[in-house]
Amino acid sequence: MSPSPRGSLISLSLSMLLASLGTSIANVGLPSLAQAFDASFHAVQWVVLAYLLAITAVIVSAGRLGDRLGRRRLLLGGLLLFSLACGLCGAAATLDMLIAARILQGLGAAVMMAMALGMVGDTVTKERTGRVMGLLGTMSAVGTAMGPSVGGVLLSLLGWRALFLVGVPLGLLAAALAWRFLPVDRHPAPASSGHRFWALLKDPPLRTGLAMSALVAAVIMATFVVGPFYLSRGLGLDPAWMGLTMAVGPCVAAVTGIPAGRLTDRLGSQRMTCGGLGILLCGALWLTVASGLLSYLGALIVLTAGYSLFQAANTTAVMRDVEATRRGTVSGLLNLSRNLGLIVGASALGAVFAWATPDVTHATAQSVANGLHATFGAASGLILLAAVMAWGRNHAVNGLHHLR
Repeated sequence: MSPSPRGSLISLSLSMLLASLGTSIANVGLPSLAQAFDASFHAVQWVVLAYLLAITAVIVSAGRLGDRLGRRRLLLGGLLLFSLACGLCGAAATLDMLIAARILQGLGAAVMMAMALGMVGDTVTKERTGRVMGLLGTMSAVGTAMGPSVGGVLLSLLGWRALFLVGVPLGLLAAALAWRFLPVDRHPAPASSGHRFWALLKDPPLRTGLAMSALVAAVIMATFVVGPFYLSRGLGLDPAWMGLTMAVGPCVAAVTGIPAGRLTDRLGSQRMTCGGLGILLCGALWLTVASGLLSYLGALIVLTAGYSLFQAANTTAVMRDVEATRRGTVSGLLNLSRNLGLIVGASALGAVFAWATPDVTHATAQSVANGLHATFGAASGLILLAAVMAWGRNHAVNGLHHLR
């Protein structure tokens, strides 16, 4: 590989890593932010929600905007906006200022995620596209896994502001690499109609797959929002150990992703979707009675393994029969459904935790544990709803096969 493609891939990989890191690194600081700003759980959870809402608002349209204005140009703008927003987050004097800066950071991250995938075809040959897509997916998982552990270390050594300031030099480095190595934009493409985009949603199996993706993402997000409070207030872990514990789930997802895909190819997406949901349900039910660090870790491992299997199988089921000209749009819809699920997990399931643990700042260890159990009791209900949807989709697909 020549230096230019190598530099381009480093830039795209760093862009994807930073965008996913921004999602998970702030979660570990929620208890510290609640204390620093003397704020409630409802207030500090907007540090997470603001970032996710900003990404969700523009993730679908960012790709079209890049086609019209130039993908390299838009990626550079997104990286610079992300770096500026990281600095503003670190300098925030009030919680409102921090939340506003997180919105800007999320807008930059949305552009980075969309353009990183969109520029693969501009950077490497078609024969290398698949492996580069895999590389970017791995970087996304690595960023999610690094967030709690790196954030925990930064939090214990330098305080909560370091969670955001670390993104400034990394974002500027990615921008410099993008400016130096990424290919110059070609002539902008004309705007395309959004009619087909909405027409896709008339397909029942696709709607079901998107809905299940959102429900499962909500359950996974609950581990990042509720987990820090249980580990710090319920179990008394310091920030470094809390971060390392929270990194277990994403690490399991990274390790089990490829085997999950192989099982899906071997046994079929319908069967493995139901199998993944079954394992997810076992992990969630375990968390409704978890007591102590080992029990929490065991439940988290089971939950995440089920998520990996479900994700591989459901994505395969959704993408399998999609026309080549619509794969990008459907992929964007899957990303959108996942982000919407993350928002539901952070807000709705976070509200369940806050209801069960009213005074989270001064709550006892048992009160926080009760909040964890109540949260994943509700999460179990979401998984059961997804299982009903999966059964209905499988029944409909099997009926079509019999008719044929």
